[in-house]
Amino acid sequence: MSQQPPGKRAGRVLMVLAWCAALFLATRFFASWEARQHNPNTVVSSEQGEGFIEVKLISNSQGHFIATGQINGQPVDFMLDTGATDVAIPAEVAERLKLEKGFGVTLSTANGLSEGYRTRLDRLQLGDIVLRDVRALVAPGLHGNQVLLGMSALNKLEFTQRGGTMLLRQTTNR
Repeated sequence: MSQQPPGKRAGRVLMVLAWCAALFLATRFFASWEARQHNPNTVVSSEQGEGFIEVKLISNSQGHFIATGQINGQPVDFMLDTGATDVAIPAEVAERLKLEKGFGVTLSTANGLSEGYRTRLDRLQLGDIVLRDVRALVAPGLHGNQVLLGMSALNKLEFTQRGGTMLLRQTTNR
């Protein structure tokens, strides 16, 4: 029975540790890359000018505009949805945000009718754009963590889309 010299055994242990570290780092890199593909606007930059604030968003690989923002000071991911009448919030997100329950409503969605309730958002923020007292709906049938940023918020802004870019503009001197 031959034993390996101690240096050779230590070298193999270090080689295994190096491979494990490389796999760990590769996994972290690709997970981060995949998250950026889904939400390329995790850090939203703003530009301020004479009487306006602009936010420029980039579409993700599916062509959706997803961006990280805040509702009442808490972080959320928004998906801009010009087809949604109101800001629509999944029930789990509404609970986390501790939103007040208003009167019940019947919601007409692509999946049919469901029950939800109205609420108001004291403060909605995307980059440096801040909207106050925004009408919203809590939709228990809406799954996931994304808040649909509908027209009850977007109609307070000017927006244009060209190619894979959307520009949101808030006029500040009214």
